[in-house]
Amino acid sequence: MLIDTIRADLTTAMKARDAVSMRTLRAIIAAVQEAEVSGKASEVLDDAGVEKVIAAQAKRRIEAAEAFDAGDRPEKAADERAELAVLESYLPEGLSDDELAALVDSVLSDNGFESKADMGKAMKAVNAEVAGRADGRMVADMVKSRLQD
Repeated sequence: MLIDTIRADLTTAMKARDAVSMRTLRAIIAAVQEAEVSGKASEVLDDAGVEKVIAAQAKRRIEAAEAFDAGDRPEKAADERAELAVLESYLPEGLSDDELAALVDSVLSDNGFESKADMGKAMKAVNAEVAGRADGRMVADMVKSRLQD
């Protein structure tokens, strides 16, 4: 399981005294534990659930880095980007714009989604295929642009 790999990597980072990796991996483990406890049945997250938690952590790092850049704190922004690099190593590789466009076109044509009225069903179908490998807003914009009024 992915969380077991993360725990093993934390041990390796501790032995190597890699502060960035230790801090980031501890944050992942804590966020996963929090998600497990706050869940409906307090169950252990599967790999997909852990990836969702990591993706949320990555999004926070991106936003924090942008905020630090805007606040003229480049050293803090660099710290956030270093943690982001660690997080991204545990996420599936993202889709390129061309791959995403092809996937969206395929799902829309396979399911017969053509009008804006199909937006909700289309998004559900596309998101099932994308599975977290692309930004949700970018997916929504692409689906919306391909559906007719």
